[in-house]
Amino acid sequence: MKALRTLFTVTALAATLLTSGCASIAGDSKYPVNVSSTPSGANFTITNKAGVIVHNGSTPNTVTLPSGRGYFKGEAYTITFKKEGYADANATLETSMSGWYWGNIVFGNLIGMLVVDPLTGAMYKLPEGAAGNLGNPLAGEAPKNLTLLEIDQLSPSNRAALVRIN
Repeated sequence: MKALRTLFTVTALAATLLTSGCASIAGDSKYPVNVSSTPSGANFTITNKAGVIVHNGSTPNTVTLPSGRGYFKGEAYTITFKKEGYADANATLETSMSGWYWGNIVFGNLIGMLVVDPLTGAMYKLPEGAAGNLGNPLAGEAPKNLTLLEIDQLSPSNRAALVRIN
């Protein structure tokens, strides 16, 4: 009975190692990405390589994105930042090879290297953050405030410059 239990444990462990990849076990196929902008409070849209919108939000924000888009294909994202009074800005997110993927060579896991990790996208990783710099406010943008004054609060020169409209 003890030999049967040991055989079952060894078989289960071997099956697990042979049907999974190092990157799938130790890494991940979805990554949290911190999205920020200067100035903050910008709206952003994330589109994948196929041009499909995968997320909308405003900065700062954290979004979880898949790193793969198919067999041996890493995903790429474009983030468009928009804020009233500023020029739009774009940032790109590109995947890179996960170091855990190379663990398949060390452990001799050919199935993990050629099937599991490429299919799940775990062979790729995404950067931890993406930032958009919208720059300075656009020239000619009027401030969005209004000050009301009584005529008595104006200087004599400002009163003289007033134009009657009725």
